[in-house]
Amino acid sequence: MCAFDMPLRFLKGVGERRAEQLSRLGVFYVGDLLHFFPRSYEDWSVIVPIQDAPYGQPCCVKGTALAAPTENRIRKGLSLYKFTVSDGISTMKVILFNNKYAAAKVKTGQEYLFFGQVGGDFTHREMSSPLIEPASDGQCIRPIYRQTEGINTRFIENCMAKALELLDKELDDDPLPAKIRQQYELCTRRFAIENIHFPTDSGALAISRKRLVFEELLILQIGLLKLKSRSRSSNSAVIEDDFTSDFLNLLPFKLTAAQSRTMAECIRDMQGERPMNRLVQGDVGSGKTAVAAGVAFSAVKNGFQAALMAPTEILAEQHARSLTALLEPSGVKVGLLTGSMMVAEKRRILEALSAGEINLIIGTHALLSEGVTFNRLGLVITDEQHRFGVSQRATLAAKGLNPHLLVMSATPIPRTLALIFYGDLDISILDELPPGRTPVETYAIGSDKRERAFNYIKKHIAEGRQAYIVCPLVENGEETDLASATEYFDKLAEGSFKGYKLGLLHGRMKPSEKDQIMKAFIHNEISILISTTVIEVGVDVPNAVLMVIENAERFGLAQLHQLRGRVGRGKHRSTCILISDAQNQEAKRRLKVLCSTNDGFRIADEDLKLRGPGDFFGSRQHGLPALKIADLTEDMQLLRLAQDAARQVLQEDPDMKHPDYIALSGEVQKLFENVGEQGLN
Repeated sequence: MCAFDMPLRFLKGVGERRAEQLSRLGVFYVGDLLHFFPRSYEDWSVIVPIQDAPYGQPCCVKGTALAAPTENRIRKGLSLYKFTVSDGISTMKVILFNNKYAAAKVKTGQEYLFFGQVGGDFTHREMSSPLIEPASDGQCIRPIYRQTEGINTRFIENCMAKALELLDKELDDDPLPAKIRQQYELCTRRFAIENIHFPTDSGALAISRKRLVFEELLILQIGLLKLKSRSRSSNSAVIEDDFTSDFLNLLPFKLTAAQSRTMAECIRDMQGERPMNRLVQGDVGSGKTAVAAGVAFSAVKNGFQAALMAPTEILAEQHARSLTALLEPSGVKVGLLTGSMMVAEKRRILEALSAGEINLIIGTHALLSEGVTFNRLGLVITDEQHRFGVSQRATLAAKGLNPHLLVMSATPIPRTLALIFYGDLDISILDELPPGRTPVETYAIGSDKRERAFNYIKKHIAEGRQAYIVCPLVENGEETDLASATEYFDKLAEGSFKGYKLGLLHGRMKPSEKDQIMKAFIHNEISILISTTVIEVGVDVPNAVLMVIENAERFGLAQLHQLRGRVGRGKHRSTCILISDAQNQEAKRRLKVLCSTNDGFRIADEDLKLRGPGDFFGSRQHGLPALKIADLTEDMQLLRLAQDAARQVLQEDPDMKHPDYIALSGEVQKLFENVGEQGLN
């Protein structure tokens, strides 16, 4: 067995119980441990004189204990241990809380290193609960790892040292060829792994991180390029004629320039040598569905079938209604397939689809079922792409022979981030809204003004309008300060909105229950819908004009923008009210951004700056691998270099069979082993 693949329980000092605890961190094998990178570092290598120690910032101070710690009992179960240290010029008081073990190790006259934050004032310095090491142990940069119950960072540090010792020879096997390392000025794998965990100095840490970030992004980009080339073997659904002008005659409105440009890009792809593989990314209300309808219309008029997959039955039904009304007068037969349909109706749809009698089928995940067959599938469209993984769209595409693929997302993300999450797709951006779309007015208020907001809701309900109230949790857990949707519903039903028609919607409800509630809301049988974020991707309810979001600081900016997009979809003026008592400056800044603009792309850029890429999407939602060390807010230059290198590798050796690339190819396969049934080959 290769030492990389050795289960952690066999590593010295780990055992069954610790291995189980480490598995909660996603670490199962010795190889996993080496790629479990520190989340931060404690720099013990820079010693700061006591008098120069910065207030409120982690630093390392060296001092001699002038006396052994004295114990002060504050109350039963709580003791303070205090002692004074000196660096020969200044003194500092050290305070330990309930740490008899650490206090017992401190001896009078011995010199120690203290790592922590210095407090006090200009008359005296003090450090509370610092980490303490004998000065003789030397000065170094120490790794800090993510922890879990029963496992602290020092234990992981010790395990890491043993793993490096065990894998000593394996570290010389470098997946990056020497010529790539030389071209991009990268260190060896051995140097990178050793110094990312135990850096000799800050320079070695920077060199190691550059190498590991580059390697991670290179492997990801090669995999995405291979995915793209896999789906572009040859175009077996060539669109001979462009029917866009005929489609435009069906529309009761004029397309925006962005819609026309995007539709032309799609048609050009479908007329080319390889199948279309395109993402249409646009803000809420930018008209993605009209683009999809136009592209599907041309595909159908050229003799092919098209499939549109939506994330919910409600959304699928909405698309089916609108597209049936638009397209069937021109001879395009539209069908609907969902999981809740009666067996007989489902059988009728499947037979008509297989016989080619249905030109455009709209459905949910039911379209992925084994029994769904097409007569001549030429175009696959997925709506709200971030709800579907790479493997799901690959499964639907496999029902045709290299069909064209169009994916739509109403979640604006910066183009730089799209290069990662949608790296296997070409990208079109709908960057303008159709005329007549009314911007949603947005306000941030404290909870002390909640009742005023509720009175505002009542005023609009009296005029026949509807409202959403969104909460971040379904039921109370440890975070009892947060409004729970279920308890909040009961509270409002008996309090502020007693006698009003209320509905409750949350993610733990059965799909049929959710659909029933949403249908009631659509038909104005519910005036106020109290919901979690399940309405983030939803249907058009033009009569809903108010969106109130509780604990707004708990949401990402992009998510708040999506929620806000549920209103402002009709002719009435709409308002979004963000309720938050957060005093955190970053939270206030985020809410201020949302109040100042309705531009989803500007909001996405701000979200990326404020919170980093992790809050846009979980990688598991996409079916794409997680990034372990790269940070897209810092590493965009390395991303561009890695993309250049990936293209260079695949141009030189598309199958990566050359001995220089075999190890690198293995890393790509390992990273993408769960992407689609066909893998990357």
